Amino acid sequence: MGTLRSLGDSLLAGAQERLELLAIELQEEKLRLIRTFIWVGAALFTGMMALTFASLVLVYCFWDSARLGVLGGLAVFYTVALIVIILAFRRFTARQPLPFAATREEMAEDRACIRTEN
Repeated sequence: MGTLRSLGDSLLAGAQERLELLAIELQEEKLRLIRTFIWVGAALFTGMMALTFASLVLVYCFWDSARLGVLGGLAVFYTVALIVIILAFRRFTARQPLPFAATREEMAEDRACIRTEN
């Protein structure tokens, strides 16, 4: 009976440690996501303001001579920039570490230990 109790205690202790690690990683992922949203929001806002005013200045400068050409050029430029940004963002997200990597690693080590004991 004592062996079963110690085995149960060991199993519960291991599960508790893994859950604590998972909770820590979940908190880290949440903070990383919030920081990412803040940076993306700030970049989008300032970028849109800069592009808007730069475009307005450019169109104003060529209002009499090449208004439509400048507007078309800006449209092409912004479309190409959007495609480049989307591709760069996809590359960025593909390089991010998998969530809960430490928990997965610990659980894999636990399974490996259990397999070797048999």
